[in-house]
Amino acid sequence: QVQLVESGGGLVRPGGSLRLSCLAAGFTFSENRMNWYRQAPGKERELVASITDIGNSITYVDRVGRFDISRDNAKNTVYLEMNDLKPDDTAVYYCHTRLKRTNDEYWGQGTQVTVSS
Repeated sequence: QVQLVESGGGLVRPGGSLRLSCLAAGFTFSENRMNWYRQAPGKERELVASITDIGNSITYVDRVGRFDISRDNAKNTVYLEMNDLKPDDTAVYYCHTRLKRTNDEYWGQGTQVTVSS
């Protein structure tokens, strides 16, 4: 079955960096767009970044290049590199995909990112 397993979250001080990973299984990873979402306490889930099957990427929550999404199709893994983290980046970060072949969508269990001094 389809599985998305995130890792790499944790507690970091403002200005710090984290790299999240999402290991995918159960589908043809290389042919599907992958997304990172986040949900902060009391807020709706929002799309952070997205990367197509051929590696074209876009970041939605940051305009100054703090976040970067990438993928390694050989490892069935999508990454989210986050730099210069701010307290407002505190959230649970989720890996997501909607399969091209079936239109079914899947979520990982989420990984907590806390930015605090």
